[in-house]
Amino acid sequence: MAPVIASIGLSLSLLAAAPAHGVEPAPVALQTIERLDLPRYLGTWHEIARTPNWFQKKCAADTRADYSLNPSGTVRVVNRCRTHDGELSEAIGEARRVGGPDSARLEVRFAPRWLSWLPLVWGDYWVVDLDPDYQLVAVSEPRREYLWVLARQPQVDPKAYEALLGRLRQQGFDLSRLQRSTQSSALP
Repeated sequence: MAPVIASIGLSLSLLAAAPAHGVEPAPVALQTIERLDLPRYLGTWHEIARTPNWFQKKCAADTRADYSLNPSGTVRVVNRCRTHDGELSEAIGEARRVGGPDSARLEVRFAPRWLSWLPLVWGDYWVVDLDPDYQLVAVSEPRREYLWVLARQPQVDPKAYEALLGRLRQQGFDLSRLQRSTQSSALP
C-alpha cells in the first residue's frame, strides 16, 4: 500500500510541476523608464484611461492629477474628478521618490500624515512609459494590477495612444481591462 501512495504522491508532484498546456508564463519583472526628470513631470495630467479600481469608483469624468513640489522635496498630489452626480471630488496626497535622484519609482499616500510611518499606507507609483516631451505617460505598480494612462491635454492623438498601448502589451500588461476615461470639460 505504501508504494501505491508514494506513486500517487510522485505523480501528483510531477503533475503540479509540469507547465499547464496553454498557460502563458508569468511576465518578467516590470521595468520603469530609465530616468524621470521630476521637475518636468510636475504639473497637470489628465486621465486618458485606467484599469478599474475601488478608490476611483465615484469618478465619472474629468479625472486629473496635479503634482507640485513641497518644500520638503516630496510631491503634493491633488487628484480631482467629477462624480456621477456632477459633484467635484478631490483627494490630496503626497508622493516620495524611491531610489536615486533619477528614479521613476515613487510611492504615494492619501492617508493622513500622522499615518505615514505605516508602510501599508504607501502605494507604488511607477512611471513605466513616458514620451520624450513629457506629454503622455503610463503609470502602474509592480504587479500590473493598476494602470493609468495620463496626458497633458484632455485628449490624446490616437496614433500616440495606440503606440503606447503596443509598448504596454510588450511589457506584459493585460489591456482588456483598460477603460477610456471621459474628459468633458476643464475642472476648476
